[in-house]
Amino acid sequence: MLSIFIPDIHHLLITYGYLAVFIFVAIESTGIPFPGETMLLIAAIYAGTTHQLSLPLVIVTAALGAIVGDNLGFLVGHVWGYRLLSHYGRFIRLDERKLKLGQYLFMKHGSKVVFFGRFVAVLRAWAAFLAGANRMRWSRFLLFNVLGGIMWATLFGSGGYFLGDNIHRVTGPFAIVSVVLGVSVIITYLIFMHRNQKRFMEEAERAFPDPLNTYPPQIKGEQIQRQDRVTTATEEPEKENTHV
Repeated sequence: MLSIFIPDIHHLLITYGYLAVFIFVAIESTGIPFPGETMLLIAAIYAGTTHQLSLPLVIVTAALGAIVGDNLGFLVGHVWGYRLLSHYGRFIRLDERKLKLGQYLFMKHGSKVVFFGRFVAVLRAWAAFLAGANRMRWSRFLLFNVLGGIMWATLFGSGGYFLGDNIHRVTGPFAIVSVVLGVSVIITYLIFMHRNQKRFMEEAERAFPDPLNTYPPQIKGEQIQRQDRVTTATEEPEKENTHV
């Protein structure tokens, strides 16, 4: 179905050039279903076959679009996402303990989600929103967002440029593999969480003993670090005892 829109995307690219690349990638990165990655590949192919666009500028433009779009998605999640979850989460069985669990896990492993989510179709549009909704530190989010955006734009842009028109033989199977990989990651995560939910909830409760709305975002990171130090300190004597 996406092939129906490729001529229109190509026309917009010829008409607006780098601006079209920036806008398409930025819109997709905010969380709106949009062919941002397709635009990047078409722009890279166009640059490689016609040389009317510069590959480095295509990569830079796509990376900027990804960074700007992700930060908009993060802002939306930070301002409205958490409020929606805290006020209406009970209707989907999302209580205070589960909100604490989400924030605890995202503050410990959110950097991996932000970076690697850029390469997975299912996560690419939602990682930034989830990071904002779970109150991930913006400075930490920005670092891995920039790294992921640059790496993604470089790999996909260079691939489209050097493969040229042959990329069409790859995009179909690659898109399927990307979706399957994303679904597999989510299913694996759900199974892992089901088996370890109780332990993680206890850790989250130790990290956030008070209601979540009493913790400013910057304090939550410090709570996580203190809780990790306490956990490490309690685990070390246990490890020593095992060797006795």
